[in-house]
Amino acid sequence: MWCPTASSGPCPRKAKRARSPGPPGLTISTTPINRFPPEARAVSTNAQLFERAQQSIPGGVNSPVRAFRAVGGTPRFIARAEGAFMWDAEGKRYVDYIGSWGPMILGHGHPAVLEAVMQAARDGFSFGAPTEREVELAEEIIRHVPSIEQVRLVSSGTEAGMSAIRLARGATGRSKIIKFEGCYHGHADALLVKAGSGLATFGHPTSAGVPAEVVQHTLVLEYNNLEQIEEAFKTQGHEIACVMIEPIAGNMNFVRAQVPFVKRIRELCDQHGALFVFDEVMTGFRVALGSAQSVYAKLIPGFRPDISVFGKVIGGGMPLAAFGTTRQIMQQLAPLGPVYQAGTLSGNPVATACGLATLKEIAKPGFYEALGAKTQALVAGLTQAAQAAGVPFVGDSEGGMFGFFFTHALPQNYNVVMATDKERFNRFFHGMLDRGVYLAPALYEAGFVSAAHTDADIAATVAAAAEVLKAE
Repeated sequence: MWCPTASSGPCPRKAKRARSPGPPGLTISTTPINRFPPEARAVSTNAQLFERAQQSIPGGVNSPVRAFRAVGGTPRFIARAEGAFMWDAEGKRYVDYIGSWGPMILGHGHPAVLEAVMQAARDGFSFGAPTEREVELAEEIIRHVPSIEQVRLVSSGTEAGMSAIRLARGATGRSKIIKFEGCYHGHADALLVKAGSGLATFGHPTSAGVPAEVVQHTLVLEYNNLEQIEEAFKTQGHEIACVMIEPIAGNMNFVRAQVPFVKRIRELCDQHGALFVFDEVMTGFRVALGSAQSVYAKLIPGFRPDISVFGKVIGGGMPLAAFGTTRQIMQQLAPLGPVYQAGTLSGNPVATACGLATLKEIAKPGFYEALGAKTQALVAGLTQAAQAAGVPFVGDSEGGMFGFFFTHALPQNYNVVMATDKERFNRFFHGMLDRGVYLAPALYEAGFVSAAHTDADIAATVAAAAEVLKAE
């Protein structure tokens, strides 16, 4: 097996390595980009692998955004990752700002996580029976999120979001749900819907295969639009089971739900007996130890959502998600109540070991202060580089999550995001990729910084951005 970090002699994976400037115990490779010897290079190129993949996998990928359709070009096939870096099939190294779309908050291959996963794998991959680890993970989530008294583990964010909606409907006895344009809550039929021409019209499916009658119970409103949420509750409040929102919409790149908007939704839900669902699949444990809801609780006294949905970070890179709420509402779930939910691999012992080890690391004092400082430094550096090049640019961040737009002001909703400079983003993406910086391959996706990113990594990224932007 070839080793991408070896220039000669034994693979350094098997040899003692020097302590890196990253977190204690985490080794960060410093091999220069494209300095691998010919014998260490993979036989297949990214283009060859993509062509081969398209013969057996629809579109050549197992999740659409990976195909680079939004930005054009050939997707990179990743061979391995370590710390803040990934290597593709051709041996090229990239600073990774995707982090598997959010889960890799510690970076790739953190020693404590690796040890926990290996031990769990030795104990057994899956049992189809309860384990102590799943209890420990549930307790750890509850410990840090005051709005949750009980939690149910599942295997994906889509599954968690779908189950949260079913639970809300079962608990309230109502059918209608409210979501917001530009927020993504997984690919359940009821959530693949776009707005009609007004509040009095039905929404329309955004995917073939979703019957129109399925989405007739879903109201789609504009994100951060107080008038629309007021009108929806005024006319249909007695039918609304829940309002579901991404508190920071990472599928609009990075758009915050404004504090007055969140506060008013909370009030309207309380007044009309609806449940407020916070989809924290992306923001959960990524923006703060208490997740995004803890950020809003500092700004809205007493704020808590009714149901919370988690994924990504709580699995540490393994397929794991969860939803939770008060004990009273969770008692509606089978086997105790009439709301059915089940899963063969729910609470998988290897996944829960990975997630538990990750949560224990990020709960250490000072973790989020350091992570937030790195992310802020990145966004500030990119902003300064754009200003120096005379390019319109705005960015924002919270914890280890960030986003940016080529425009003059931070967008507040989906329509404004859609009006930003997509072509300039695409050029920027490819310029950065050519310089060994891997950003999300779509204008509408957030970016992520990990504990493994060093000040030097941030500086190198900003320097690369300055080069790309000057060429505009």
